[in-house]
Amino acid sequence: MSARNFIIAAIAIIAVIASVFWLSRPNKDFEPNGPGEKENLIRVFNPKPDESIESPFIVEGEARGIWYFEASFPVKIIDSQNNQIAIAVAQAQSDWMTGDFVPFRAELEFSVSEKTPGTLVLEKDNPSGLPEFDDQLRFPVMLEPSGKTGLKTIKLFYYNPEKDKDAYGNIRCGREGLETVERQIPITMTPVQDAIRLLLKGELTDEERRRRITTEYPLAGLELKSASLANGILTLTFNDPENKTGGGSCRVGILWFQIESTAKQFDEVKDIRFMPEELFQP
Repeated sequence: MSARNFIIAAIAIIAVIASVFWLSRPNKDFEPNGPGEKENLIRVFNPKPDESIESPFIVEGEARGIWYFEASFPVKIIDSQNNQIAIAVAQAQSDWMTGDFVPFRAELEFSVSEKTPGTLVLEKDNPSGLPEFDDQLRFPVMLEPSGKTGLKTIKLFYYNPEKDKDAYGNIRCGREGLETVERQIPITMTPVQDAIRLLLKGELTDEERRRRITTEYPLAGLELKSASLANGILTLTFNDPENKTGGGSCRVGILWFQIESTAKQFDEVKDIRFMPEELFQP
């Protein structure tokens, strides 16, 4: 390679490195913004600012690969008091391991009884959890009542011991024995909590029992007090005054798996943590 070609190649490499560094630099001075202020990082094609939307609706656009982590990032709607109205996960529609723009898509569901101002928030996925690497695009939207029944189909995970046996007929006490049943719940701002509370009621139909589906729920006194989601980790706080979540490792494992799988059907939930920590322990 001639000296001239070598110099040209070196300049090109330096330019690429500099551009990647510029685009991935931490956003330490975040302020609320509109779409134009982040257009070098993320662009939203649908919906537009101040647009009226009904549930369910699709968010579409494109974002640089650095906006994603594992091909996704969170999208939510908040109200004027910063209360969360809806949350979903935007999924990359092509390879996200690039510095270029990658198309994304997310579907959100919400329920309002009247016309309600809201803010659409598209958050840069930040697996580090460090605030200096946070970034987000936000702009106003108007939430409209859908006029529909407002029901959402979910899955509850119960247990079928017939599906959890080894070659000798012994119960393995594993996730292989989980079996789903479908239920419909109203569309609310807390679908994960609603699904888990319904699971804890342990209500099975006669047909489901004939399929050998079982559950120890409901457990006397066991109550879900709260749920919070941060960086994909769902923290569930229970009240268990009679210590009904304790027992042998097989039993508590099956109880744990039912709640875990029911929660993880929601894309935004990546991991589960129980509080107090001594719950669901052998």
